[in-house]
Amino acid sequence: MSSSDIFIGETIGTAILILLGGGVCAAVTLKASKARNAGWLAISFGWGFAVLTAVYTSAPLSGAHLNPAVTLALAIKDNDWSNVPAYWAGQLLGAMIGAALVWVAYYGQFHAHLTDKEIVGGPGAQATNAKAVEAQEKGAGPVLGVFSTGPEIRNAVQNLATEIIGTIVLVLAVLTQGLNDKGNGLGTLGALITALVVVSIGLSLGGPTGYAINPARDLGPRLVHALLPLPNKGGSDWGYAWIPVVGPLIGGAIAAGIYNVAFA
Repeated sequence: MSSSDIFIGETIGTAILILLGGGVCAAVTLKASKARNAGWLAISFGWGFAVLTAVYTSAPLSGAHLNPAVTLALAIKDNDWSNVPAYWAGQLLGAMIGAALVWVAYYGQFHAHLTDKEIVGGPGAQATNAKAVEAQEKGAGPVLGVFSTGPEIRNAVQNLATEIIGTIVLVLAVLTQGLNDKGNGLGTLGALITALVVVSIGLSLGGPTGYAINPARDLGPRLVHALLPLPNKGGSDWGYAWIPVVGPLIGGAIAAGIYNVAFA
């Protein structure tokens, strides 16, 4: 695979991943969405299907890493760092494109949600109705959860540990079950296995932090949230943003070490 193929494949694949994954978050969250309040089960399966679609689309070009933690783990496993910059650049750009497309697809719903006084507060809000929880959290705006993750209980050590643990599970599944014959990305059956693992992580470990388990998935859309002209969007919670970046990278490195010791 050439660097250009890798960059293009990762950009397209990660854009699809975030479009469908962020899309299900928007569908469940936003006012005037037909899927509003569909719940965590819908989000977990939505992200799993997003992974499946993105991998099948981009695997022929790049091997479908779609996650800097997976790229890091494969670089450690094979001791080959030559293509890491192309993978990471494509993943971050693709994540930003996907997040922007979510905004386009749900443009009217974002406007309705962010101009509703009962959600964003201000004059006209009814005191008896609870405002959006995110709007009351320090540093987070009322639609930030559509773009990026956030903890239910803000404890840096626990939040970091949760992201590390979830990413270890994901990357170990990729390394042991998901790789193609060349070992440089996900295979056809591996895509299905990985998608189901993502659903499992969401259902079992996603509750504390929203399970980023992918630095690009969180950082790219958070940047887009900061840049988009959304009314009353609130903050992008940059004080928390390092955790869903550092945690998955640590988890990916640990998973690669476990694989090299136990399976290689």
